[in-house]
Amino acid sequence: MPGRPKTVGSTAGLGISLDRKSPVPLYYQLAQQLEQAIENGLLLPGDLLGNEGEVAERLGLSRPTVRQGLKALVEKGLLVRRRGVGTQVVHSTVRRPLELTSLYDDMVEAGQGPSTRVVSKEVVPASPEVATALGIAQGDSVYRLERIRYANGLPVALLRNHLPTHLLVDLNTELLESTGLYRLLHAAGIELHSAHQAVGAHTATAEEAAHLGEPAGVPLLTMRRTAYDDSGKAVEYGTHLYHAARYVFEFQLLVRT
Repeated sequence: MPGRPKTVGSTAGLGISLDRKSPVPLYYQLAQQLEQAIENGLLLPGDLLGNEGEVAERLGLSRPTVRQGLKALVEKGLLVRRRGVGTQVVHSTVRRPLELTSLYDDMVEAGQGPSTRVVSKEVVPASPEVATALGIAQGDSVYRLERIRYANGLPVALLRNHLPTHLLVDLNTELLESTGLYRLLHAAGIELHSAHQAVGAHTATAEEAAHLGEPAGVPLLTMRRTAYDDSGKAVEYGTHLYHAARYVFEFQLLVRT
């Protein structure tokens, strides 16, 4: 969950030194050196730089120069502007290979500090889409989970999962917020073998955008996945939405011979 952010009181300790005689624009020098400070761990996820005016005053720059430099890092997903707070450091983009792994485990391995909030957990009739994916009859009971996954306190993904109710899986809210769903399946003796997955894009509704801390209508990455156990039965169907500036899927392509 998001914690209390730390405000960076001075840029002196960040090693920022701007050369006003250089042909390299000052905004670009600023962006480069802030990016390096993030990469070197001098600026940590959640740290606050303050607003443009404060940064400009500390560095002796004009506000337009600072605005342009910070904008470059916002577009890279390294900074985010928060109303009433200022400019905040976010973690580098979550990079995820297209393998049968859980987002939670991928984030743990990458040191992203995952946390989760359960938005809803209920038993509902399977829709035609869910029934087709899970190989059950329309209207059969399924668990429906909706969770928000955070990386170092910042929302990265809105996860929606459906599971057949005949699975003996402990879906306690405390467990769902402390570990990954695939770990809970494994603990129940369900071994995942394969999955069918599709990646796309989607325009956020007002509700989806609010969950991810963005305005309505922003583009989001999407992923639909049906996971199968080692007997070939579908055990989970997920429809996930990802913050486009903080998340990327990685593909490895091989030449067909």
